Amino acid sequence: MALNQKPQAKTWDWDAARRHAGLVAPAVLADRLGPLRALLGQWAVAEVAPGRLVPWIAVAFGFGIVGYFTADREPAVWAVVLAAAISIVVAYTARMRPVGFPVALGIAATATGFAIATVQTARIAHPVLQTTIASATLSGFVEIREERERSDRIVVQVHKFNAAQRVAEIPERVRVAVRKGTAPAVGSFVELKAHLSPPLPPLRSGGYDFARDMYFQRIGASGYALGKIQVVTPPVAAGFWLRYAAVIDGMREGIDKRIRAVVPGDHGSIASALITGKRDAISTPVNDAMYISSLAHVLSISGYHMAVVAGIVFFFIRAGLALVPSLAIQYPIKKWAAFGALIAAAFYLLLSGAEVATQRSFIMIAIVLTGVMLDRPGIMAQTPQG
Repeated sequence: MALNQKPQAKTWDWDAARRHAGLVAPAVLADRLGPLRALLGQWAVAEVAPGRLVPWIAVAFGFGIVGYFTADREPAVWAVVLAAAISIVVAYTARMRPVGFPVALGIAATATGFAIATVQTARIAHPVLQTTIASATLSGFVEIREERERSDRIVVQVHKFNAAQRVAEIPERVRVAVRKGTAPAVGSFVELKAHLSPPLPPLRSGGYDFARDMYFQRIGASGYALGKIQVVTPPVAAGFWLRYAAVIDGMREGIDKRIRAVVPGDHGSIASALITGKRDAISTPVNDAMYISSLAHVLSISGYHMAVVAGIVFFFIRAGLALVPSLAIQYPIKKWAAFGALIAAAFYLLLSGAEVATQRSFIMIAIVLTGVMLDRPGIMAQTPQG
């Protein structure tokens, strides 16, 4: 280059710069992500195939219940029921739309869960004690009796209530702690004096809400008995459900005492808990050890226990009927065994106290046994293509 010649400006190669900077990557990336996008599409189609989204209905329903308990104020019953009805109608009208129907069904399940929680709260509405009462004289039927490690507890359906101080609203049911071994039987009509307090609020923010739990058990106050509890002749006749509770509790109490008399200590308490559902007699150290070792669920009668009971009854009934050739050849002994197992499972449900986990397990085992009686296989065979 000559000394008097100016250097020419270099022309910028924009295409080369884009390639160097990777700015053309979107097109290349799209080509490379094509197979992955197709694979994800296949997975999505498989997940939303007919029947695959059904379990999410329960999730949406539960989400609606959670929404109710996190609401800032109590919703109007008519409003939530109307919203749930409208959402159900919308889901029904959109049943032929492949995308709109699942979305509408999920919204309807959420609205229904919210509405049912609202209606249930309104249905069981009852008076709750607002102030502490040092001494109250009350009488009523014993509905529930619980045996604890150091004391017993009873739930009394209040018939008469007298207190020195004025009470705005008298609770319908109260839970009272009594001395160990002095709890009257379920169905007894008792008179006692008690120190009563309002339901205990959560001990810390976000903690277990004792008051809410007691509210949904229709218990309006709790406390402890003062002096002796007197069992007297009831002035009114007990209702059907109270008589039923008395029969079941008497049966559970008899089985519990028999087991713990033969097998003393925590071994007998655990054995009784697996049959009668009475876990209150298990000592605190054993309870703590069960929770620490993650074995506490074994004491809660649920799916495993229900399946064992129904399975054993089903096996022995079917095996016993199979020993008679005339019955085994001419009659559907498998259906008979399923029916017998269903009856046994229902009795086990009532005997164990019918807790929520036990109810859920009974429903599942009842569906299986009903399928056996209706000749419906557990796993549907696929129809061969051709």
